Amino acid sequence: MNWLTNNWPTVLELAGSHLVQSVIPVLVGLLISVPLARLAAGNRWLRPVFVTGSSLLYTIPSLTLFVVLPLVLGTQITSVVNVVVALTLYVIAILVRSCVDAFESLDRDVLQAATAMGYKPARRFFGVELPLAVPVMIAGLRVATVSNISMVSVGAVIGIQSLGTLFTDGLRRSIVAEIVVGIVATVLIAVVLDQLLRLLGHVLTRWQRTGAGGKNPAVRRGDGRGTRAHEGGSRDEAGSLAAVESGGATA
Repeated sequence: MNWLTNNWPTVLELAGSHLVQSVIPVLVGLLISVPLARLAAGNRWLRPVFVTGSSLLYTIPSLTLFVVLPLVLGTQITSVVNVVVALTLYVIAILVRSCVDAFESLDRDVLQAATAMGYKPARRFFGVELPLAVPVMIAGLRVATVSNISMVSVGAVIGIQSLGTLFTDGLRRSIVAEIVVGIVATVLIAVVLDQLLRLLGHVLTRWQRTGAGGKNPAVRRGDGRGTRAHEGGSRDEAGSLAAVESGGATA
């Protein structure tokens, strides 16, 4: 395509801007959502407040947020900060519910075994609960990431540079090739990031495979710990904890 050949530096620059505006909100939203979800999980007072409240954020139209946030934040309407803040809110809307489901799906016997083995709350959270919740969290994270990549393009309507700029400029000048390049580049970024997150989830849940069989060394190492966890869980529960620890260490 002649248009792409003549304008690839511009496309790369817009793709970089698009990527930054997509990824930063996911990272910030994840850091906010995980502790909120942990507080809400199993709490009959906080759960409806956090889950319902965060879900309501997703009902706000993105273009409306992009226009209103400058008034709240005191930024220029074309500032990238507006997009980052708006998309962070959308990420929180998706991830809080996903993370709450992840924490509530944990095996209570395994958690009790961890407590009986002497795990303090902080160590149990980072060493047991968080690793076990990763599979469900990754699923929500993939949805949030792909959704963000799509919504970043909306900012081009008010002049915020991204791959969406190729849509608006292509429509204004009736250049079909420019629009097609914008669509293809957006889809490509979404597919690449989605697959990277899938790979990350595969790496972080290596304990699922190391702890899958009774002959696995990680499970056998857990057998010795099972006697110490007799009051809080069975030998298999201690083996599950050992598999998580072993998988986390190798990952």
